[in-house]
Amino acid sequence: MTRQQLIETLQIWMNAWNEHDLDEVMMLFHDEAIFENWDGKITRGKANIRRLWTPWFANHGDFHFALEDIVVDETAQKALLRWRLTWPSPEKTTRGEPEVRQGLDVLHFAEGLITHKLTYSKTVVLVNGRRHLLP
Repeated sequence: MTRQQLIETLQIWMNAWNEHDLDEVMMLFHDEAIFENWDGKITRGKANIRRLWTPWFANHGDFHFALEDIVVDETAQKALLRWRLTWPSPEKTTRGEPEVRQGLDVLHFAEGLITHKLTYSKTVVLVNGRRHLLP
């Protein structure tokens, strides 16, 4: 994909996240994709990623990702997304309170599909405007 095609594809993909459309989100993944979550857990294969995310989509329907920046390497077919997630906090001590989490996704593409999604999150989040260190 060209740089512009990657950017447009990623913007559409982020919209699918914010519409809580798991089917649309998954359409961009390669069958053998690898997802590394911010907690270090690794999930291999599109079907397994879908299985992992299904409850997340069902239980966190109020989540929203604000895309803050996109960096694209057209030659390498890689992209870096900087995002801000707002959602009900899943943490034990602040469960359900409004949380803001910042992070990055490093995405690798092949033949127009995501082959790797590496997600990183700051360890300090805002809950009701107060800073909290994640456990």
